[in-house]
Amino acid sequence: MTSACRLLEIWGSPRDRGIRYGEGASAEIRRGTSHYISQMGSLGLSEAALGELVEAYLPIIADFDADHVEEMRGIAEGADLPMSHIVLMNARTELLKLAKEPVLRAGLLAERSSEGCTTIIVQPERTPDGNLIHAHNWDWKSSCADACIILRIRNDDGPDMLTFTEAGGLARFGFNSIGIAITGNYLECERDYRNLGVPLALIRRKVLQQDNPSLAFGAAYATPKSASNNIAISHAPTGIVHDLECAPDETFVVEPRDGLLVHSNHWLSPAALAKLRETGIPDSPCSFWRQQRAERLLAPHAKIGLDEVRGVLLDTAGTPLSICVPPRASSVTGHTATVASFLMRPGLGEMQVAMMPHAGADYVHYTLAADASATAERPTADA
Repeated sequence: MTSACRLLEIWGSPRDRGIRYGEGASAEIRRGTSHYISQMGSLGLSEAALGELVEAYLPIIADFDADHVEEMRGIAEGADLPMSHIVLMNARTELLKLAKEPVLRAGLLAERSSEGCTTIIVQPERTPDGNLIHAHNWDWKSSCADACIILRIRNDDGPDMLTFTEAGGLARFGFNSIGIAITGNYLECERDYRNLGVPLALIRRKVLQQDNPSLAFGAAYATPKSASNNIAISHAPTGIVHDLECAPDETFVVEPRDGLLVHSNHWLSPAALAKLRETGIPDSPCSFWRQQRAERLLAPHAKIGLDEVRGVLLDTAGTPLSICVPPRASSVTGHTATVASFLMRPGLGEMQVAMMPHAGADYVHYTLAADASATAERPTADA
């Protein structure tokens, strides 16, 4: 069974945070970067060529947030790795977009078509105790499960953050100390990769840096992107939830219904469907199944708590194309699976994460509070 993610706390200036991160998670970062460097090498991308792509891309990242560049430089220094390896962990598909070789462009498409994901957000009026629940299954390469980490980020200029990420990344899913939470699901349309935008990992980090929910919304809504993505943002104190279906150059907002939001990997906005061409379903034909299955499992419950949401995240109906995906062969990733399952209650500063949940589903508790240690919880039989 895959081990639980380690919790690492970092603090200080962006460079100092990065150095602490690189030193503290060196083993996980090296495991993750070696996997992707090997993959890039198999596509014909040399270390020297990767370095050139990174140098060409860094000005775009710096224009978005110069502190992100400094933090990545610190991670590279702390882990004793080239800067290009750390940028690769935060901007894989964008870097491939810069490459001219057809085989690398094919690799770009392969990177995209492998990632599934299911998001569930329950607003306070639908939960038994009035605490918003923001939950998610991350479906990706099963080989990544041993190269992930939980970061507790102490911020001198903004809210503190608790985020799950592949080691070396600045953020993937998580929440901050004012109760803003974020998750993401892949989407596709015909506008993807016409232009180069800001890496999605850095947009997610930018959202978590905000101390106002409208600024968090703006960071996700207005930032140019290279490709489509679905970004779900919640604000626990008010219970407000926005789902942003993002094309590279346009964003469509989907609101929850009856206190519940469920999103998988297809476009839901009527405006988006009228203007864009859905191109992701051939590679993710289970998206409509997962969407409807999750909604039907939750519909009978007047109140939806952690047990009900956990039960949906662990659902295996339709396996292997199910909400909870067991490792299965993939021509793209080698093996794809639900790598991690999340239950977040940002208003309580709490995150539960189960790595490779098909194998037993021990949910480990992490908190934003410095004096709380991670503990495991196995679902009850009826969950």
